[in-house]
Amino acid sequence: MTAWTSVELAAIADADELRIASKRSDGTLREPVIIWVVRDGDDLYVRAYKGRDGAWFRGARQRHQGHIQAGGIDEDVTFIEESDAAVNDRIDTAYRTKYGRYGATYLDPMVADAARAATLRLVSGAENH
Repeated sequence: MTAWTSVELAAIADADELRIASKRSDGTLREPVIIWVVRDGDDLYVRAYKGRDGAWFRGARQRHQGHIQAGGIDEDVTFIEESDAAVNDRIDTAYRTKYGRYGATYLDPMVADAARAATLRLVSGAENH
C-alpha cells in the first residue's frame, strides 16, 4: 500500500462524487456505485448511506479491496473499517461542511449512527490477500 499524494488527496476530496467498486472473490470488480467522499487530514473516507446493510458496503467487506474514480484519479484501494468515535466525529463535520448544501434529507442519513457504523477509510493501492 502507498500513501495518497497531495495532488490525489486534493482531487478526490474536491470531487462531489466518487465511483466505488469492490472486488469479488474472483478478483473482478462489481458494478461501480456513486457515493460521497470526504477528507480528514491525509485520509479519505466514505460511508454507506444505508449503513452496514448496503449492498456496496457488504461487497467492500468481503475482500477489503476495490477501485475508485473521482476528480480524475483512477486508483485501486484497500478498504479499512473505521470505528474510532473521535475520527467519526471529524468525518461527520467533514460531511456537514462539504455536503450541507444538499439539505437534511440527504445529509442526515450520512451522519446517522447507521452510516457511522459503515465508515471506510480508503487506502491507496490494494493489499494482496
